[in-house]
Amino acid sequence: MTIAQPDSLNFECETGNYHTFCPISCVAWLYQKIEDSFFLVIGTKTCGYFLQNAMGVMIFAEPRYAMAELEEGDISAQLNDYEELKRLCDQIKRDRNPSVIVWIGTCTTEIIKMDLEGLAPRLEAEIGIPIVVARANGLDYAFTQGEDTVLAAMAARCPDKSPLAEAEKNERNAISKLLNFGRKKEDVATAEAEYVDHPPFVLFGSLPDPVVTQLTLELKKQGIKVSGWLPAKRYTELPVLEEGYYVSGVNPFLSRTATTLMRRRKCKLIGAPFPIGPDGTRAWIEKICSVFGIEPKGLDEREAQIWASMEDYLQLIRGKSVFFMGDNLLEISLARFLVRCGMTVPEIGIPYMDKRYQAAELALLEKTCHEMNVPLPTIVEKPDNYNQIQRIKQLTPDLVITGMAHANPLEARGINTKWSVEFTFAQIHGFTNARDILELVTRPLRRNNSLKDLGWEKLVKEEAKV
Repeated sequence: MTIAQPDSLNFECETGNYHTFCPISCVAWLYQKIEDSFFLVIGTKTCGYFLQNAMGVMIFAEPRYAMAELEEGDISAQLNDYEELKRLCDQIKRDRNPSVIVWIGTCTTEIIKMDLEGLAPRLEAEIGIPIVVARANGLDYAFTQGEDTVLAAMAARCPDKSPLAEAEKNERNAISKLLNFGRKKEDVATAEAEYVDHPPFVLFGSLPDPVVTQLTLELKKQGIKVSGWLPAKRYTELPVLEEGYYVSGVNPFLSRTATTLMRRRKCKLIGAPFPIGPDGTRAWIEKICSVFGIEPKGLDEREAQIWASMEDYLQLIRGKSVFFMGDNLLEISLARFLVRCGMTVPEIGIPYMDKRYQAAELALLEKTCHEMNVPLPTIVEKPDNYNQIQRIKQLTPDLVITGMAHANPLEARGINTKWSVEFTFAQIHGFTNARDILELVTRPLRRNNSLKDLGWEKLVKEEAKV
């Protein structure tokens, strides 16, 4: 049976408010990724309470971040911002001596017009440590866009082929020779010969080290050499970026970083779907290969192998529907993958949509819906949560992926939910991590199946009515 579908995706925009987790939480994964960094969040006690509660459960060692708490005197401009920030940065240098200090601006710094960009260069020159200023306030940015502002600021600090950069390159070559000491010259030459001759290529987006290795190796199989990652494990190892270098993002929320790389660093952006799910990972690799004139090999078998390994999960979700309320800007990529898994998606809520940066992902979503013969979803930018609740009540989806604030109220009404924030912190990129996405998606469905097996179905329904 053929389902009548509109010719293209339908976009709507509602209230203009961001109903998302706070973007200053990007500190949680960035301070762990950039090992020689220190993050200073400049805000009120409310921000401090948020960081304590949101991040405390994830931290088992002394973290490399701190709060610069604004008091009434700061807000009423009675105190000297420079002197107080200098005192804190001197203390950070004395106690930790990081390679970079990142100032994270919050809502309060925006409201009182605190000139962080003006203070940073003067203080940087005085203490001798680079200070990167990133605006991660919830007034202007959604949850994961906090990382976007940090990486955009760091992109401006990436070295070019200046004499200093050449010296660093020579140092890296010396280290490479040391690492290859004892290996036959033929073995080293063979390793380099595995790569095709193509322009320098840099990937941007913060991912756990195992995932960085996986994606780098997937590209190496096609003969593509990754020259560097933004961010690197250490601030001192930021990749060289010059005019004409090719770059590609691994996350859909990095549009500001992409713009900075194109406009300020004159790099060439490879607009590809994002490597989330086996279908997205394959499309990502194929697009990069096409830009470099490489014929991809082995992707059919690789993708088929992954789909076959996930069949036990796919049986649980085929024919079911999922509704995205919108939180972390991963919604389009996750929806596309779940449609390929056999689900239907009536609505995708998303806090912010950059149609240029996500153009390839949107095209793949549309293509996937047509191939799977399911209706195209409505994409609602800056959704109004009250309106969404009414639509959820009408549509009765099998699963709602939502921010933490709405999960329990929806569960109380008998609706299965999954926290969107879990997809942010899970390893979901590449071929091998696709199974982890389905582990998260199917968990509430498997839980309900277990309750049915235990004979608790009637009790659950009665509780939902109450």
